[in-house]
Amino acid sequence: MKTVDEHISDILESVAVLPARRLPLAAAHGCALATDVRATIALPGFDNSAMDGYAVRAADVEQASAQTPVRLPVTGEIAAGAAGPAPVAPGTAARIMTGAPVPPGADAIIQVEWTDGGTETVAVHQPARRGLHIRRAGEDVTPGSLVLPAGVVLGSAQIGLLAAINVARPPVRPRPRVAVLSTGSELVEVGKVVGPGQIVDSNSHAVSAAAREAGCEVRRLTGVPDDPAQFEAALRAVLPEVDAVVTTGGVSVGAHDVVKEVLTATGEVRFERVAMQPGQPQGFGVIDGVAVFTLPGNPVSALVSFELFVRPALRKMRGFTGPGRPSQVVTVAERLTSPPAKRSFLRVRVDRDTDGGLVAHSAGGQGSHHLSAAASANALLVVPEAVTVVEPGDQLTAILLTAEPADGILAGLAVDAAPATVASAVPALEANV
Repeated sequence: MKTVDEHISDILESVAVLPARRLPLAAAHGCALATDVRATIALPGFDNSAMDGYAVRAADVEQASAQTPVRLPVTGEIAAGAAGPAPVAPGTAARIMTGAPVPPGADAIIQVEWTDGGTETVAVHQPARRGLHIRRAGEDVTPGSLVLPAGVVLGSAQIGLLAAINVARPPVRPRPRVAVLSTGSELVEVGKVVGPGQIVDSNSHAVSAAAREAGCEVRRLTGVPDDPAQFEAALRAVLPEVDAVVTTGGVSVGAHDVVKEVLTATGEVRFERVAMQPGQPQGFGVIDGVAVFTLPGNPVSALVSFELFVRPALRKMRGFTGPGRPSQVVTVAERLTSPPAKRSFLRVRVDRDTDGGLVAHSAGGQGSHHLSAAASANALLVVPEAVTVVEPGDQLTAILLTAEPADGILAGLAVDAAPATVASAVPALEANV
């Protein structure tokens, strides 16, 4: 059988980073920049006030105090958005609002709290140094400076910065478009009446949710029976519209495993047994430039397979590096078993003990159909191929599936936050695109 590491490696060698696209800021949120961004404008674009108050000459108020305030005539008012404010003559002041341009002649802003708030004359109760409360043009960003490097993931602050320097459509690695397709004549859509021998299609919902959590645009296909012609038609119809297809079911050795039957005939998808539990039957290939992942039909097997094989591939498509999910060494709390010569991924609940260490408890039944245990787990405990019995107190690696469980035990551990570092041939971007 093929090892888990070999299967992951083969998949990652076969998928490529998606070509860069210029997207509107809202669509670019959460994507990785495909190239450096350099500013073509200054930020701030002009000297402006950091406070509501009065624009003055610092020399005119150097003797001001609470006991002997300096009184100045107020010659005007400058609002945010004003263009070409009148100069401030010696011995005068101008009312000014936050963000408004500093008028010629003024070299300090007296915040309104240091005054009596006058409109015709103002009493200033404290002196001001030159430059007080003035935001200088370019003090944050200068034209030509590197604003964001290629590979950075665009969060709220990065989106705000791009907007501030007038970049409307940054070039990013787009979110992969993923089609999720569950096969089986026994499947019925959730919410429908379940007849004899039928089961609700949970796989397509679970895998679609996993793909969305991985940052993808997802199209969920339903109602594909165990009929080779219908499966092939559904697959061929969606291939031109997506970057990846994920199927569940129909990949083992059953008489109605149509996914394996159809895709084996194409010669483009390879079906193999991977030395793991759950999820031994696996398939992967590239059809018409689209990555096709064929996962087992058991619900837990499908989800574990997605974590191990599909998620890393989707991250690479997005321009991200690294596994995404953090791993931690944990202490096992109870006796667990694992089949020989297979790497097991047991569903566990990781919590902190009284000493602050991480302890793993079984989340419940470990069968590939035990969805309730999968729903209770926040980690996958990795049991090596050579280990068949895990005793209490043993230490093993756990793949953390969430950093923010309800109890906050693992809060602060980064999940899926590795920045992209894939090199780009896209020229450096300048603003106003």
